[in-house]
Amino acid sequence: MPAAAFFDLDRTLLPGASGLELSAAMREIGVLPEGGVPGEGLLFGIFDLIGETRPSMLLARQGVRFSKGWNAEEVAQAGELAASRLVSRIQPYARQEMAMHRRAGRRIVIATTSPDDLVRPLGAALGFDDVIATRYARTDGVFDGEVDGHYVWGKGKLAAVQEWAVANDCDLEQSWAYSDSYYDLPLLTGVGNPVAVNPDPRLAIAATARRWPIRFLDAPEGVVKVAGVEPQQALLPFLRPETIPYARFDIAGTEHVPSEGGAIVAANHRSYFDVLALGVTLARAGRLGRFLGKREVFSAPVVGQVAAALGGIPVDRGSGSDEPLKAAATALDAGEVVVILPQGTIPRGADFFEPVMSGRPGVARLAAMTGAPVVPISLWGTERVWPRSARLPNMVNVLRPPTIRVRVGEPLPLPDGIDEIDGTELVMSSIFDLMPAEAKTRREPSAADLARTYPPGHSAADEDG
Repeated sequence: MPAAAFFDLDRTLLPGASGLELSAAMREIGVLPEGGVPGEGLLFGIFDLIGETRPSMLLARQGVRFSKGWNAEEVAQAGELAASRLVSRIQPYARQEMAMHRRAGRRIVIATTSPDDLVRPLGAALGFDDVIATRYARTDGVFDGEVDGHYVWGKGKLAAVQEWAVANDCDLEQSWAYSDSYYDLPLLTGVGNPVAVNPDPRLAIAATARRWPIRFLDAPEGVVKVAGVEPQQALLPFLRPETIPYARFDIAGTEHVPSEGGAIVAANHRSYFDVLALGVTLARAGRLGRFLGKREVFSAPVVGQVAAALGGIPVDRGSGSDEPLKAAATALDAGEVVVILPQGTIPRGADFFEPVMSGRPGVARLAAMTGAPVVPISLWGTERVWPRSARLPNMVNVLRPPTIRVRVGEPLPLPDGIDEIDGTELVMSSIFDLMPAEAKTRREPSAADLARTYPPGHSAADEDG
């Protein structure tokens, strides 16, 4: 028996309420009078903040009678108009979740309290297989002011879904349901795979107690939020040069980072401090990044926690798994910036001082998979703040802090059909071109210089052995 995935609409598929857009569309079509309902914006603002409340839903239930006399054809037209505007507001990772269920052969269905005539066009525009919504009774194409069937809220939503499941030969025990609302507990407990999305406080408690997954569909899976705020958003005010007194920043070219849409940032690798330097650079450009890097970066003290909080994607070298690239492609498809250090690891010993850099093919492969532009960034001086030989950055050097030089190049769309080797060389040469003159000439390092390129407790002798 096939399964399905049922998605709530407001604060689940959408970041907030659809009501304002639906009301605006009905006014434009002429279903509602101009001017709107007094306090409407405030009510929807409260809903966006805390979700459904019993008084607000009882008010909405009583509001059905105000639909009496509405022309059903005009309401459907308003639904089409609203759908054209709401479709772009669907949360980015909701689309990924929908695609995952499609690939698994599950039907995807919107289950919402909103009026069926207003929501069904949005379901069609998004490619949903069906819509379960509150149907308004009508006679001769005019609404009666009554509900036809279930009022799709609370236990009524579960009952409507159960009826749909019977009619469509669907196994609810193998199905999924996504909702933000405590009042959808009947539906969530009525399927085998419940997911709390952007949960209101009471649903968050219930989901935690039941060990249900908690998701935020504007961020990758695994990124948590506190009071609706993602850690990287909370960190954004602190990703500024003035909050890092033990380093000075010389940053240029941030205008080359696309202001929106997916992009791959590719940078050279000199220090664990690179992650923080890139975070500061992207914050100046008004973007947040998902860092894809070797797992040991995420295990490093201080910067590892920062990388994880920024929604980083760890890579296990040598595993051969393509899951990190798939996760990165998902983030790019959701319009995010993915940051990759294509060298893969900080060069050790004499290799650290070689001007010519070699890279792994992940950037070229990801660009070919997604078509996303590659933004090259050169880093210089990060190792003076945190040499590889140190367990922590030097955070006490605030009187004469070293300068971190960051240069951002123009987006680099890789030519169609370019192979991974040539694509990787193009990316690395673009990074090299952005390096300062002193980085382009090999110098003979001293023994002390070489020692700083090895992790604590390691040396050139260990490498040779």
